[in-house]
Amino acid sequence: QVQLVESGGGLVQAGGSLRLSCAASGRTVSRYHMGWFRQAPGKEREFVAVISWSGGNTYYADSVKGRFTISRDNAKNTVYLQMNSLTPEDTAVYYCAADRALTDVSKLARLYDYWGQGTQVTVSS
Repeated sequence: QVQLVESGGGLVQAGGSLRLSCAASGRTVSRYHMGWFRQAPGKEREFVAVISWSGGNTYYADSVKGRFTISRDNAKNTVYLQMNSLTPEDTAVYYCAADRALTDVSKLARLYDYWGQGTQVTVSS
């Protein structure tokens, strides 16, 4: 089993930045694709970003391209999401997820095997 714990969320003004962390335990996730998803109240969970197990491939939702950066440090078993130029539309609970990498990286939440409990990000206008 893999346990994922997100941290770094909070309240930030529009235009500000936050850096989310996802610490994994139970197993190394060095061979897992790692993704970030978010969910606002009353809305479906949506894809934000993913990084391949090798770190060589990253993909982003159109809504965050150019503003968010996903990265990983396999030595620390940790994944990060740097979020810049935040807007109120970014307000959501952000979830970290792990994919066993049996296939290529995916934007589909249902293909991820392990999930954290989420961290709240609130962006004020």
